[in-house]
Amino acid sequence: MITKKSEIEIKSSKKEELVDITEKVRSFVKETGIKSGLLTVFSHHTTGAITVNDGSDGDVARDILLGLSKAFPEDKSFMHMEGNSTAHIKSSTIGCSVTIIITNGYPDLGLWQSVLFCEFDGPRTRRILLYAMGE
Repeated sequence: MITKKSEIEIKSSKKEELVDITEKVRSFVKETGIKSGLLTVFSHHTTGAITVNDGSDGDVARDILLGLSKAFPEDKSFMHMEGNSTAHIKSSTIGCSVTIIITNGYPDLGLWQSVLFCEFDGPRTRRILLYAMGE
């Protein structure tokens, strides 16, 4: 059993955006030498999230952000003193990690799937943990 851990840095440029980290994830998996196993992609942040979704059409990212903003609008009655409660709620809804199967030395993603960091309180520099295990 092989286990490997790494961290990548992401710099978001907008208050809200989906940042495609697929190539960084693929590169990490290749470097591990793992042919079959599991990969966890984990965000260390409470106002960001990780998801797997369509990365080929920018309208999908725009629609995801629009849908989340309609579902979780800014609300002046939120008590959190930093004023970013909506970002925390969106992060909790999407989640801080995904697990991806590694097959033949690659993340086993579907044709249109990408690994996306969801920025809900940017712009910021973010740390994403990558952890792979397998053979």
